[in-house]
Amino acid sequence: MLKTKDILDEKSSILRKVSNDVTFPMEEEDLKKIDLMVEYLTNSQIDALAEKYDLRPGMGMAAIQLGVPKRYLTIVHEIEEGNFDTYVVINPKIVSTSQEKIYVEDGEGCLSVNREVEGIVPRYARVTVEGYDTLGNKIKIRAREELAIAFQHEIDHLNGILFFDHIDKKNPFKDKDKYRAI
Repeated sequence: MLKTKDILDEKSSILRKVSNDVTFPMEEEDLKKIDLMVEYLTNSQIDALAEKYDLRPGMGMAAIQLGVPKRYLTIVHEIEEGNFDTYVVINPKIVSTSQEKIYVEDGEGCLSVNREVEGIVPRYARVTVEGYDTLGNKIKIRAREELAIAFQHEIDHLNGILFFDHIDKKNPFKDKDKYRAI
């Protein structure tokens, strides 16, 4: 079982690496990592399990956060209490976005960032992501609101970008009135 301490901290230079494309068939080790990532994200959103195993709650994780510089990510999105949609995307790319931008009102968080970060992270309200499933079949996902934010956040990880890189250093709440808070 994956623990919070297994997730790299922002101080790790590996998080700034651009991840490499995955080739198919996928390696067994990567498939096992994906299962561990999904298990962690699911358990971390169930209060009793998060407390029992001391897991920081998270919705998404990129392979690079476990020190694996490969382009795959997992997102476990709670659609209602105890009911989750799970996304595993290999070599993801954002192929279209909305004009509208949004931000997380309480601030975006990250399993690799163990501190509060003030400011807004402008994100597209809707994105279409293309990539592959673990068998190499092409997939397309249309995401909106918090799910769209999660995809943008995790794909940033694959490109060596952390969410706070999007925050204006001199004016952390710059253009707040131009975007919709969620």
